[in-house]
Amino acid sequence: MELRQLHQFIAVAETLNFGRAAERLHMAQPPLSVAIRKLEEEVGAPLFTRQARGVALTAAGIAALALARRCVNDAKALRDAALAAAGGERGTLRVGFVGSATYALLPRLLPAFRARYPQVELVLRESANLELLAMVESGELDVGLVRYPTGSASTLLFEIVERDVFCAVMPSTHALARKKRLTLRELAREPFVDYASTQVPGLHAMVMLVFQQAGLTPHVAQEATQVQTVISLVQSGMGVALVPSVSARLAARDVVFRPVQGLPASAGISLAMATRVDTHNPAALRFRELALHQAFTSRSVSAGGEHS
Repeated sequence: MELRQLHQFIAVAETLNFGRAAERLHMAQPPLSVAIRKLEEEVGAPLFTRQARGVALTAAGIAALALARRCVNDAKALRDAALAAAGGERGTLRVGFVGSATYALLPRLLPAFRARYPQVELVLRESANLELLAMVESGELDVGLVRYPTGSASTLLFEIVERDVFCAVMPSTHALARKKRLTLRELAREPFVDYASTQVPGLHAMVMLVFQQAGLTPHVAQEATQVQTVISLVQSGMGVALVPSVSARLAARDVVFRPVQGLPASAGISLAMATRVDTHNPAALRFRELALHQAFTSRSVSAGGEHS
């Protein structure tokens, strides 16, 4: 039984007249009559009683009409769902992120994506850079919001969605906390909380590069894999650290953040969106478009503010 036959049956059942039904369907009446008779043969029971001025539904026709409407509606819903999924408006999107993406990027990006694509199911997962990259490469995640540069080779596509710089963090009771700006030399004299080179090689390499270009070597006392963990260790008195300045937006108690003088231009750190070049998930493409648009808008506003 074809969908076209159901549309023809519904048209006749609703008009109770082959002529008017044929007009609605934009077809001639004789082929419509033949189609209904073939449908009745397939069903195995008459659906209409023929009368002088039209037709009337039989008991079988009345029962069949409700099911026919449901089948037509289900077929339309199926088509709409398939088209929406193909266009990225439905489906599932698996997004992984580093902890520092929760400071500004995710609170800005996720509500906008949910508002635009409310029928896409978002599956979120927090992890460290290397794990996120591996999950995107394997297809376990569609998108990874990671620290960039990554410090490791990858075949993924990286697109910067948030730019940042390092700032210093220290306990609020620390002697350096009284200063408004700090130097790398002052930080190098203190116990330093660094990023684990095996877990976050990108951040570790950037921190080491900053000190090396200044001719300094930090005294590493502790290591951690997440920015928030680094801040917690600083809060516990384990030392001072360099962290992305955006982390100051959710400042922990008993710590202060200070800008650092003399940072080289190469010391910029970013959050990037990592995707597979051959990704086929339309929802991931919609997420990518929105993230890049927001990043471009944010940079444009920032540049306009600096210009003025």
